[in-house]
Amino acid sequence: MRKILSILFVLALIPLQAQIQEPVKWSFSVEQKGAEAELLMKATVDEGWHLYSIDIPETSPVYATDFVFEEDSSYSFIGSITEPEPVEEFDPNFEEILKYHKKDVTFRQKIKVLSEKDFTVKAELVFMTCNDEMCLPPEYRDIEFEVKGAEQKEQSSASGSRSLWTIFILSFLGGLAALLTPCVFPMIPLTVSFFTKKSKDRAKGVANAIIYGISIIVLYVTLGYLITLFFGPDALNAFSTNPWVNIVFFLLLVVFAISFFGAFEITLPNSWVNKADKASDRGGIIGIFFMAFTLALVSFSCTGPIIGTLLFEAFSGGVQGPLVGMFGFSLALALPFTLFAAFPGWLNSLPKSGGWLNSVKVTLGFVELAFALKFLSTADLVWQAGILQREWFITAWIAIFGLMTLYLLGKFRMPHDSPLEKLSVTRLIIALFSLMFTIYLIPGLWGAPLKLISGFPPPMFYSESPNGFGKQVVATTIANGEDIPEGADPAHCPHGLSCFHNFEEGLAHAEKVNKPVMLDFTGWGCVNCRKMEEQVWSDSRVLDILSNDVVLISLYVDERQKLPESEQYVSEVTGKKVKTIGNKWSEFQVKHFKNNSQPQYIILNHNSMKPLIEPAAYDPDIDKFIDWLQRGIEKFEKS
Repeated sequence: MRKILSILFVLALIPLQAQIQEPVKWSFSVEQKGAEAELLMKATVDEGWHLYSIDIPETSPVYATDFVFEEDSSYSFIGSITEPEPVEEFDPNFEEILKYHKKDVTFRQKIKVLSEKDFTVKAELVFMTCNDEMCLPPEYRDIEFEVKGAEQKEQSSASGSRSLWTIFILSFLGGLAALLTPCVFPMIPLTVSFFTKKSKDRAKGVANAIIYGISIIVLYVTLGYLITLFFGPDALNAFSTNPWVNIVFFLLLVVFAISFFGAFEITLPNSWVNKADKASDRGGIIGIFFMAFTLALVSFSCTGPIIGTLLFEAFSGGVQGPLVGMFGFSLALALPFTLFAAFPGWLNSLPKSGGWLNSVKVTLGFVELAFALKFLSTADLVWQAGILQREWFITAWIAIFGLMTLYLLGKFRMPHDSPLEKLSVTRLIIALFSLMFTIYLIPGLWGAPLKLISGFPPPMFYSESPNGFGKQVVATTIANGEDIPEGADPAHCPHGLSCFHNFEEGLAHAEKVNKPVMLDFTGWGCVNCRKMEEQVWSDSRVLDILSNDVVLISLYVDERQKLPESEQYVSEVTGKKVKTIGNKWSEFQVKHFKNNSQPQYIILNHNSMKPLIEPAAYDPDIDKFIDWLQRGIEKFEKS
């Protein structure tokens, strides 16, 4: 009744010519970044007119500007509609103080994109405009916004972005470590002296050193590019979980470690080095480039093992991984040559070459040996061979870093070491951290989570004694007191959770107990999956939800167990033959959720493969994961 009276009141203010007035023109657009979009409603207001704010009291006869959006499972709202600060003045038409906009104004509404496919956001716009002499009646318009589906790319790109940053940082640190080896460190003063003496002036020397540094970067990035060109992104991603590739890298790293210890030297053919060195005499840019190439060849015995380790870690980054890895490594390698050429006086602050360089090399040998066990562990997990279970892995690391501590303290020497007359402060500090790390590892034998190295050791359940030495495994029961459901396998699930490894069995149980499904696409060789399980799932609040409020189905995409011949088939999605259980779940993930990265977490109801909310990926933020779980459960209860 109030609105009817207000309309009559407004109409009394409208002259006949108001019917042809259009003082406000609207335009609608979408600004989108991945899984978030902002709907923009722009009003262009003619001079002398004003458009009322969205903040108008209900008791007022004026119609506030309003946008009534249709609810849709394709999106959810982030906050409410916003507008610029309106003018708050006395309105002579209604003889009261009201809020309105006199000039162009843009209203904004943020949404979270939940759909994989493109969709339309529909809404009804209501608005009213006046000038100082008259008002137009309220207008109603149907409006639409075309929004692009997220297609799970935001999750993958965010995770990928984090991974690429990790690859870059690790590679940069690897390059710094390579600088301190006997093959590279002595080259710094020799190379810088060469540039400063050969150049006519300092500026020319600096320019040549910069070209030299850029040449180093180009060489190593080209190596990363060639790797991606020959193998391709799919092969690189598959490498990280392929057991045979992991075994090869395990053996290579063991050989590299033995080489670093001083048993033998790994070198490239002398003919390669001689040809590159001869080409460097040409002078000019080509000569400088071949000088950088000579450095790469001569230093291979020290840089090769580091590059090999970093490249394997970079495989998880797809096409970009090796490129980013080689850029980070070469940048760290090239910086000193450029900086010392620009500031030759800094050379005096460099420590002299000596026995300490070999100590660096031996220390890297211990680190290589520790990394080698990670590759053996990945192969063992995929095969489920039980060769390197969690206790043995931790024991091996305790032995490696314990011996490294004793070495740094000078308790024994390796073949090419010089006599250690006194312990330097730097060496003592490194030994101290090595000892602290060794002590930190010891409680892991009794079930400590060791979150600092989560993702490296095998998961807790892949162990002789999942709860630690001397502790008995207690069968897990679900919260309502019932026994472990048929088909669940807590002995092979993180934290003894009653998870399923078969989708159909898990879905049937979820329907029976009327709980949502949490799909966990994971892998035995997935480092980020282990990190999520050990850093996030271990939180008591998360465990409570996973135990009581959802049915957890963990599907391992690299499970090597063969399917029966009758169940093998050629995928209509990938065109590849599905021969193993892992192939089946990998194809299942791609087919239904358009994603092939792990971990990926999805919450479903019992009668649809459409996620109730947006999927989640690797993110160590515990509160964010809890919020995601709770939103999924709430959506299930409303559906």
